Amino acid sequence: MKKLTLALACIAIALPAAAQNKIDNRLGDSAEVLRQFLAKEGQIPQSVLDKSVCVLVFPAVKKVGVGIGVTYGRGVIVCRSGTAMTGKWSAPAMYTLDVGSLGAQLGSSSTDYVLLVETKTGAQKVLSGKLKLGAGASAVAGPSGAHAVGANDPNVDILTYSRSKGGLFAGASLGSASMDTDDSANKTVYGKDITAVEIVREGAVKATPSGSALIEVLTKASPTHK
Repeated sequence: MKKLTLALACIAIALPAAAQNKIDNRLGDSAEVLRQFLAKEGQIPQSVLDKSVCVLVFPAVKKVGVGIGVTYGRGVIVCRSGTAMTGKWSAPAMYTLDVGSLGAQLGSSSTDYVLLVETKTGAQKVLSGKLKLGAGASAVAGPSGAHAVGANDPNVDILTYSRSKGGLFAGASLGSASMDTDDSANKTVYGKDITAVEIVREGAVKATPSGSALIEVLTKASPTHK
């Protein structure tokens, strides 16, 4: 009986630690994916990044199941602070991405996504909870290079970019993909029940060491909103 009690106690201790490690890995992978996207000259125009009020990163989104299947990923969102969303970058909140049955379009079993939210209205829609692109917020494949056509369209809320496993960068059409807050992961990171709005808009928490790496990448790349 004592051995069983001890084993259960060990499991109870190990599970939160394992969950935290997964979150730390997600944050670290997100920072590295974003760094690589921004390091490739012309992939994301500076003007587009500087205009962004939020950035979502979903590293290594994979197809689940045989055949077309469902493509599902976990990532993060970081937003500019302040009422006008023009201040410094916030602590990251955890998010999920479900791109439905787009497996045939991905061209890879593992794809990195970076989504730039260009409008405050778009940010409010994303942060409100589960959001279906197209129906809830307009999203188009992001422009690259010097030809940022459509980047200043006030009717476009989100610009999307992707990178396949083979390293090919491209604007990504996510169709009717849906996003939602990952509340359980946020609780693991910050040790309490907390909403994405409280994290990125209200500044209720400070970034963890793992989350700070992502903020540093964005601060270096786009310190001010323009």
